[in-house]
Amino acid sequence: MAIPSPQYRGKVRDVYSIEDKMLLVSSDRLSAFDVVFGDLIPGKGKVLNRISAHWFSLLQKIPHHFLSAESKDFPAPFNAPEFEGRASLVKRTERIDFECVVRGFLMGSGYKEYEASQTLAGEKLSSGLSKGDKLTEPAFTPAVKNDTGHDENISYAAMLQRLPSWSPLLKESSLALFSLASKALETKGVYLLDTKFEFGLLEGELLLIDEILTPDSSRFVEIEAYEKALREKKEIPTMDKQIIRDYVESIGWNKRAPAPKLPDEIIRKTQAQYKKIEDIILSITTLGDSA
Repeated sequence: MAIPSPQYRGKVRDVYSIEDKMLLVSSDRLSAFDVVFGDLIPGKGKVLNRISAHWFSLLQKIPHHFLSAESKDFPAPFNAPEFEGRASLVKRTERIDFECVVRGFLMGSGYKEYEASQTLAGEKLSSGLSKGDKLTEPAFTPAVKNDTGHDENISYAAMLQRLPSWSPLLKESSLALFSLASKALETKGVYLLDTKFEFGLLEGELLLIDEILTPDSSRFVEIEAYEKALREKKEIPTMDKQIIRDYVESIGWNKRAPAPKLPDEIIRKTQAQYKKIEDIILSITTLGDSA
């Protein structure tokens, strides 16, 4: 039986429709600043799939869409070798088109907003903060999801206006998930700097969907490396695709397609960092009673 074409091809994943379910296939494609690169990161898709599957397996009390990452559980013809290790079978939901970003530290676009206006997601912060500083408490900084262009960072008040019925629960759930993951990672000597969650609706129930807490959707750093970087006033060496963001910014890329070609060294370093954080995450065996 021939494998049909994907129902949807995203920046880094292909989605196949299977009745009331979907198969999410993680490719080795890379997206940064919402632009898909021509270069692949070999093995990246399998790393992301294993990480997400592991986090979902730890979530016993939080409703989510994940069913299985074992190809033996996929219906034919999707139990084919090309999907082995890089696909997950999930429940089909109606996606909520907001990225639920949580920031524990001042990094990335959050820091750039703070530099410009002393705010984060429209909320005033105290003056004198530096890049990489830990926030007094994690901040919920949503974005309007855009599959083809740049996501639009907005305030929680703007999200509440656009989505009044679900925004409070989305915020509460995202902050709770961030807290669970942060505590688990800190026992392994790692800070979760920021991450994004996505949610969908199934028969009126809110489910956690997409990939979760991967180096494609999050920033991680070893605590010792973080503290050393702050002491020495150096860039924070995160275990995620920040390596690529830093490289393309250093060469002056305008963040519009086409993306620049990546040197082999940058690809190898990215592979190593993804593998490093994967090993740490897979060593986590519990997220606590509230998970």
